[in-house]
Amino acid sequence: MFAVVRTGGKQYRVAAGDKIVIEKIEGDAGASVTLGDVLLAGEGSELRSVEGFVVAAEIIAQAKADKVIVFKKRRRHNYRRKNGHRQQHTILKIVSVGGQTAKSNEGETAPAAQA
Repeated sequence: MFAVVRTGGKQYRVAAGDKIVIEKIEGDAGASVTLGDVLLAGEGSELRSVEGFVVAAEIIAQAKADKVIVFKKRRRHNYRRKNGHRQQHTILKIVSVGGQTAKSNEGETAPAAQA
């Protein structure tokens, strides 16, 4: 079983047991997280409905990417700027694909109280 999930503005194809590196999310190593924004799910060539579908994952580590050097220069103007950036990452291990979320009462209206 596989799923395509969206997190951090990117999409990832995941299956149980996979390790992925995503944009930083809150949590300590060992914590469990659920990825609820599932775009596609299936097994082999068959696709399944993704309504209420979630992907369970465990945080392995919070890490930083390699440093990217940003260097700006304008010729003949004595202008040079050097800057570095290290992006924060979270390393996840996918525990299970296909758990169902509990149905919530979103969209339903409660009877109005009479005044």
